[in-house]
Amino acid sequence: MRGHLDGLLLAALEQGPLHGYAIITSVQQRSGGALELRTGTIYPALNRLERVGLLRSSWQSVGERRKRCYELTDAGQRTLARERTAWQEFTTAIGSVLNPVQPPGVAT
Repeated sequence: MRGHLDGLLLAALEQGPLHGYAIITSVQQRSGGALELRTGTIYPALNRLERVGLLRSSWQSVGERRKRCYELTDAGQRTLARERTAWQEFTTAIGSVLNPVQPPGVAT
């Protein structure tokens, strides 16, 4: 996940505000259980994304507990769009190497 954590967190928040544990759950569910984020990984990343203006947070009461909820800013939405474009370009390039399309009549 190195290099892709920011994009994963931004994508998890695309549908609306979530607290930290809900972000972890969202990524895990959306990946079919393949990706498991740890709290010690996401909270520093969420704080960093907030400092650079891609997220904003607010405290919300859930029962008797208060939870910090994060949501995308306009800059975060633009960054998510760029992350998606970069990911598509990356996967296309890797796919071209791993699964090359041979022109008809070319012996392998």
